[in-house]
Amino acid sequence: MPHSDPPALPPYTPPDDTVEVALPIIRAITLAQPLQWLARGGRDMVRCGWLSVAHGVALAAFGALLLILAHDRFWLLAGAFSGFLVIAPVLATSLYAMSRALERGEPVNLQLITKTWTRWQYSRFVVRGGYWCLVRFGLLLALAGTGWVLTSAALITLLAPQPILGPTDFLRHVVLAHNSYLFEIWLVLGGLMAAPLFASTVISMPLLLDRRVNVLQAVLASWQCVLKNPVPLALWATLIMLLTSLGLGTLLIGLIVVMPVLGHASWHAYRDLVDPESLPERLPPEGSA
Repeated sequence: MPHSDPPALPPYTPPDDTVEVALPIIRAITLAQPLQWLARGGRDMVRCGWLSVAHGVALAAFGALLLILAHDRFWLLAGAFSGFLVIAPVLATSLYAMSRALERGEPVNLQLITKTWTRWQYSRFVVRGGYWCLVRFGLLLALAGTGWVLTSAALITLLAPQPILGPTDFLRHVVLAHNSYLFEIWLVLGGLMAAPLFASTVISMPLLLDRRVNVLQAVLASWQCVLKNPVPLALWATLIMLLTSLGLGTLLIGLIVVMPVLGHASWHAYRDLVDPESLPERLPPEGSA
């Protein structure tokens, strides 16, 4: 048989790995706006009443449980509290929903909270940007918090010159220790983890709650907020740290107020920083409880 050449193949074209990610418009804010967010958050807490305060009570109760479980293992307690704060944006999800409802003139009741946690998208098999994006983001933050707890506990346990059994031991052998840089190392490691986490969570959860976006879109939008407003958001991070320290320093009682105020204020931070109109809205299913 006569030999025939194989048909010519089309020229190779490398695959296009570029994925277009739609992001909302990010607004520039003033230095004073973080203080305004706190004021609005306080007003929302008053308007929502016991439903809002109950979130603070639950957080303070959880903190008390941590104290009971780790009372003689302060090295674990320090990491647990700081790791718990990492996932605080997820725990405040229903506070965002309450501020959202107030903004829309919708009722704020127990049904709203139940709907927020269970039925924003009752089907697991939804299009990109569905309910499970909130769940996945929460799991990622929980993993980050757990990683910091283990890192903090290991660092203090292995490097502290004496067993750390309480706040006094931590102050004496870690914070005020001579010829030791353990406290500085502990702070640097915490800062290295806290800074990117803060940048990733400034508006991520409110955006995921309000609009049908995926985790990547939410995190990128959050980073854009920080890059566009570094000084105001540095102030916002400082206010969060100071108020949280105040809540912890009052034997957790202050968290009953601090937690709801910061949660509601975070919703207003999102509303001032982001113009989400270009993104599809996330609405609860019709008739869901």
